[in-house]
Amino acid sequence: MAAGNSNYWEDLRKQARQLENELDLKLVSFSKLCTSYSHNNSREGRRDRYSSDTTPLLNGSSQDHMFETMAVEIEQLLAKLTGVNDKMAEYSSTAGVTSINAALMHTLQRHRDILQDYTHEFNKTKANFQAVREREDLLGSVRKDIESYKSGSGVNNRRTELFLKEHEHLRSSDRLIEETISIAMATKENMTSQRGMMKSIQSRVNTLANRFPALNSLIQRINLRKRRDSLILGAVVGICTILMLLYAFH
Repeated sequence: MAAGNSNYWEDLRKQARQLENELDLKLVSFSKLCTSYSHNNSREGRRDRYSSDTTPLLNGSSQDHMFETMAVEIEQLLAKLTGVNDKMAEYSSTAGVTSINAALMHTLQRHRDILQDYTHEFNKTKANFQAVREREDLLGSVRKDIESYKSGSGVNNRRTELFLKEHEHLRSSDRLIEETISIAMATKENMTSQRGMMKSIQSRVNTLANRFPALNSLIQRINLRKRRDSLILGAVVGICTILMLLYAFH
């Protein structure tokens, strides 16, 4: 019975890891799609202005469809991973696995943290994409109004061209600022993740040290030896410095 329960737990962990790997790949592709959306729309706007008979290979509607499809797939994977975590929680709370409940809860908490991180990343990327799409729709409407005004009035003067160029410059500056902010946020999240990883490693080392007194004693001896070596090295450097000063002023 215990072997059967162990196999059931391993199957759940295997399913969780597989879903987490799929989610990681999907979120990377989802983030790339959202990042390229604004750039592609800007490039399509330039093509539409200078060549009216050129159709882009990947227009806004295609990207919108890809966005909706990927969002549904990610939501389904998140729902499946949530279900697997719930099953793992039910298994860890059964009476037959009380002796290893702490280890199971630690593993379950790690999978829950991963699920929470993926859900947060998905929601943030989705919100950013929708904000960019709304802004692009607004700018596209303004651009269409300008083009309609130009074609209706038949006026193609210098002031209109300068206005359009300034508009493109502003959009380019806005895109560069957003990319810089995105890089800064990604760096911050990476540093936070690394800090959490270092805390986790330190906690594990402390746990091992508490479980194995001999290992704790060995670590203390190493620290004492390092401290002693530092004192000896400092004394040697101080003596050498004093001798050099005496020799220099002799």
